[in-house]
Amino acid sequence: MATGIIIVDHGSRRQESNDLLEEVAKAFAARFAGRYTVVEPAHMEIAEPTIATAYARCVSRGATTVIVCPYFLGPGKHWTTDIPHLTAQAAANHPGTRFHVTRTLGIDDLMLQLIDKRIAACLDDDLECDYCRERKQGSGGEGEPGR
Repeated sequence: MATGIIIVDHGSRRQESNDLLEEVAKAFAARFAGRYTVVEPAHMEIAEPTIATAYARCVSRGATTVIVCPYFLGPGKHWTTDIPHLTAQAAANHPGTRFHVTRTLGIDDLMLQLIDKRIAACLDDDLECDYCRERKQGSGGEGEPGR
């Protein structure tokens, strides 16, 4: 009996943002392939796949327990109400399964290290990294990111 993992974000009208979650789910599945064999991305709203679609995919891949991990920083309404409600609705279509929604990413030493990594990269590149150059070009070269 497999455990399905759903990594869920809000969902966006920007395809680039939705694609990022797909990359996160693929990277997580690859990194932890020995531990989790069923990993699916989902968007809470706006984009596909939905939580219901991801839940059904987990079940079709053999999962009887589904762990939903919100790809959110803080414990807002989506975590306390929306995601548990949408997951419960999805689970109702799959009798014999059970689910659990994890905490949000929140504060963790790894998150603090990531914040430092992002800041250091900007400072090390004198605020002119490839990402910043791409953003400037995408905005017509007007202004600088973060200003």
